[in-house]
Amino acid sequence: MPSLEAMIAVALAGLALSATPGPSMLYVLSRTVGQSRAAGLASALGLCLGGIVLAVATALGLAAVFETSGWMVTALRYVGSAYLIWLGVDMIRGAKADAQVTLGVEKVRQKPFSSIFWQGIIVEVLNPKTVLFFALFLPPFINAGDMQSADASVTMQLLVLGSLVPLTAIPSDLVVAYMGGTMTKVINREKAMREWMAWAGGLILIGIALNLHLQFL
Repeated sequence: MPSLEAMIAVALAGLALSATPGPSMLYVLSRTVGQSRAAGLASALGLCLGGIVLAVATALGLAAVFETSGWMVTALRYVGSAYLIWLGVDMIRGAKADAQVTLGVEKVRQKPFSSIFWQGIIVEVLNPKTVLFFALFLPPFINAGDMQSADASVTMQLLVLGSLVPLTAIPSDLVVAYMGGTMTKVINREKAMREWMAWAGGLILIGIALNLHLQFL
């Protein structure tokens, strides 16, 4: 199992990323406003399950890499940390501009809830950016230890931490699905809050990445 510190760090990073408007949030919002609250909930659950499927697949693939290429463990740890810092800096750099964007949701074609649910899974699983995110995000939080005796432990760490990422997105997606049009108005009106949240999220990601190596906490 991963350490409590690693689980908290991954959960914080996931919350920081999911709290700001992005493709997944807009997908749920479009279904809620364009069709119904139940359709928004179906899309949110589909995205979550798709994220878990992708997390499991990525975790198993990374575990195999860790087992056969010891040097990749260290390399991915530093590349992953750099990726976290890049995400944080990118959020901060775009905070002001993104906060000024007015979100709009158009009417969508009505679909049965089962179709929306499966579409959410497919959207998440086939998103190349999400695949890249999991591949670079998870390694820095893994304690590989003795690779000859800890293969199962590494796999379990990757599975648990990978599953935490889509699970931490569920609260914000459910709020969006439940509030719908009201959420759109709040997001568009509270531009200063959106900018502040982007700054806070970016700083959290940078802080987590630095703490992995400097051990502030």
